[in-house]
Amino acid sequence: MRFLSISIYLWCLVFFYSSCVNKEFKDETSSSETSSSLYVAVGANGTILTSSDGTSWTERTSGTSNDLFEVTYENSTFVTIGNGGTILTSTDGTKWTSRTSGTSQQLRGVTYGNSDFVTVGQSGTILTSTDGTKWTSRTSGTSQRLRGVTFENSTFVTIGNGGTILTSTDGTKWTSRTSGTSNDLFEVTFENNTFVTVGNGGTILTSTDGTKWTSRTSGTSFGLYGVTYGNSDFVTVGQSGTILTSTDGTKWTSRTSGTSQILRGTTYGNGTFVTVGWNGTILTSTDGTTWTSRTSGTSQILRGTTY
Repeated sequence: MRFLSISIYLWCLVFFYSSCVNKEFKDETSSSETSSSLYVAVGANGTILTSSDGTSWTERTSGTSNDLFEVTYENSTFVTIGNGGTILTSTDGTKWTSRTSGTSQQLRGVTYGNSDFVTVGQSGTILTSTDGTKWTSRTSGTSQRLRGVTFENSTFVTIGNGGTILTSTDGTKWTSRTSGTSNDLFEVTFENNTFVTVGNGGTILTSTDGTKWTSRTSGTSFGLYGVTYGNSDFVTVGQSGTILTSTDGTKWTSRTSGTSQILRGTTYGNGTFVTVGWNGTILTSTDGTTWTSRTSGTSQILRGTTY
């Protein structure tokens, strides 16, 4: 009887261990792809495209004919913004819902940080939201058009026309900073302990804190409209197919894009850079140096992209 009890006890231990291992293995191998592994590109006349790999693209129904300028993903939510105060949200990048922004101003940039979405735009417009659904207007202290915004290093940085740069720690109270340029600034990003903003006339500025900015030599006089970071490189894109790369934001190298189209937005995810622009242009690269043209299926201007 004692031997039988020990045998049953050992059998139970083996069964329990086997069940746990199988469950753990099943949990690890059956996880499904989420919307965070999706490229989304937005553009003129409400255009929204999605791709799982950056190569094959599918057009989605946005429900608006307003131009869309930028898109971001965070907190399990895609948010895209555009003309007439347009704000759309989606949990999967496929089905989109219109949200009330409370403004008719053009919205140009959007980001997420400090538990808030922040969108910026025309006439110094700044709106914040905790969920992408309900939005609150904030006082920017400027009437300049704000074109881009990012959050890193516990700081929001927004940039815009006339060299405007504003910073905020909470998205609510904003402080004007001296950029040292009067050129319009179009986009801003942060990585490698460095903020980088780009703009007209080949303007590139860098900062470690968002407060003090240093002008860098880009080697081009073309307008630069998008900037991102990935694979240990900053990449900026712009007029006449311009693409520049830099390891530190200071020294920049021109790359061959293979197109003369205006490039408006760029992002990095899943080991791939994706750049979008006029006439439905989409380019991809794994290293920022060699670029491949992809078929978007649209001739609309594409202005923003995220992963």
